[in-house]
Amino acid sequence: MQRLFAEDTPWHVVWMDRVLPQVFEIASTYPERTIFTRFLTPETKDAAKGSWRDYYEKWWMMTGEHLPAEIMELVPALQRLVPPASLFDKKIYSPWLDGRLDMALQSHAVETLVITGGETDVCVMATLLGAVDLGYRIILIEDALCSGDDQTHEASLELLRNRFSVQLELMTADDFLR
Repeated sequence: MQRLFAEDTPWHVVWMDRVLPQVFEIASTYPERTIFTRFLTPETKDAAKGSWRDYYEKWWMMTGEHLPAEIMELVPALQRLVPPASLFDKKIYSPWLDGRLDMALQSHAVETLVITGGETDVCVMATLLGAVDLGYRIILIEDALCSGDDQTHEASLELLRNRFSVQLELMTADDFLR
């Protein structure tokens, strides 16, 4: 839910405006329990490692040297919730790889994650698959998810419904808040 995806960039996610009210309602109901993950691009394409370098060969215009730093921030409505909400920065899709997020959650005895945001078929998918591997209970808020591609968004939800029904629950924001 960053400006990087909300504004007029090659990565613009049109649905973000549609799901922002639900994301905001959940986050503002539980701001002290909210962690916003931010996908941070490297300063230059050459600063990326391995296949990420190839990725930023394609998306060179999305590196720090071509973007204003503030575009990495959350959208303004959500930025106002920090603090008490917190930020977790990552340079890859998954927030789990280096262990920092899991350690932070474990230090607060967190067992359940409520996941919202974007993109359903990229960062959200990486987040929830890692959470499944780590044994968290997952609640995925269907009407608080967005993607730049309708087809893969729907396919992702179908995959999750059919293949991960034991490890996650899908529900609407209203149902969750009730």
